[in-house]
Amino acid sequence: MSENQGKYNIKAVSNLLGVHAGTLRAWERRYNIIEPVRNDAGHRLYTDDHVRILKWVVNKVESGFTIGQAVDLLNNQEEPAFIADDPRHDNHMDQLRIEITNELLHFRENRAHELIDRAFGLFSSEKVLIHILGGILQDVGMRWEKGEILTAHEHFVTSVLRTRIGMVFQSLPVNSFLPRVVCVCGPDDLHEIGLLIFTYYLKRRGYETIYLGAGIPGEDVEKIIKEIDASAVVISTTIPEHREKALDLTKSILSRYPEIKVGLGGRALDSLSESAKQQYADCFIGRTENEWQQWLRKGVS
Repeated sequence: MSENQGKYNIKAVSNLLGVHAGTLRAWERRYNIIEPVRNDAGHRLYTDDHVRILKWVVNKVESGFTIGQAVDLLNNQEEPAFIADDPRHDNHMDQLRIEITNELLHFRENRAHELIDRAFGLFSSEKVLIHILGGILQDVGMRWEKGEILTAHEHFVTSVLRTRIGMVFQSLPVNSFLPRVVCVCGPDDLHEIGLLIFTYYLKRRGYETIYLGAGIPGEDVEKIIKEIDASAVVISTTIPEHREKALDLTKSILSRYPEIKVGLGGRALDSLSESAKQQYADCFIGRTENEWQQWLRKGVS
């Protein structure tokens, strides 16, 4: 049986957890903790992942948290323990990523949103954005560059992903506990979803981010980072034809404002010459969370 198919009815889950079935239904309606699948008769069916999530929430409530506090803690955790300890964690995310990609490439938007909703119900928002939606972005981008899909496919997928990422992005609180970071696409580079995901990563860690996105001239970027007294600027470059303009902007900022930390990211950097990679080595933010963390530790303060 597929892991995505429910195999426990609500009575079985109620007995497993020691929670009244009516309470489980109320939690689902009010807090959207999980989204049980339905059988042909319309009855709730729960997966092993659903049971693990509910068990974690119940343990928190029994430890003294209110249900609202437990749900907030669940949603705000970068890596809930019940998921991190599950050896099927990465495989399940990969499976969802593949399924969502397939639906999007066949222009089945409603089904894609259903699968994305399921992902948000099972994993933290950060994991969904970085590993699932970010993975889809990379996969589709590479397929487009190889000519395996049409520009229409790439644009459609990008549009859907940008909407979903924007919804999560706007839900984050604005704070200024850590330095200001300007996030912008390189001149003439219009691919901004990767930059959005990294900006979300920064915001979750308390950095005050100023997201400029695409279409900002290089000279305007330099004026803005000085005007707002930014501590760092992140420049995304996705299309190789526009990469040199992003590198020129990087050099200019480093020269005029040596106190500002500059970060470079994006697929266009993959095809840089070895000498160029050495020249900009301190600027590369990398592709993984570990690499992002290492870049931040180098001096974004």
